[in-house]
Amino acid sequence: MRFPAELRRRLKDAALRNGTRDSEIVRNAVERQFAAADAEITAYERAKRAGLIGAVKGLSRDLSMNPKHFDGFGSS
Repeated sequence: MRFPAELRRRLKDAALRNGTRDSEIVRNAVERQFAAADAEITAYERAKRAGLIGAVKGLSRDLSMNPKHFDGFGSS
């Protein structure tokens, strides 16, 4: 990866201060960025990406609004 000279200097300084390698600092920063991006994804979006949301062949197109699917709903 390439960094501007000033950022490279800051990275090297931080690595020296922390007693670690600059690659470790970059790796941790990238992991934090991905974790933050993942935290912004809703449960719906996760399910959609996983292929858990979609049409099922052979069923009605809209089970949630079709009155015939509510026959007997709420009665004891």
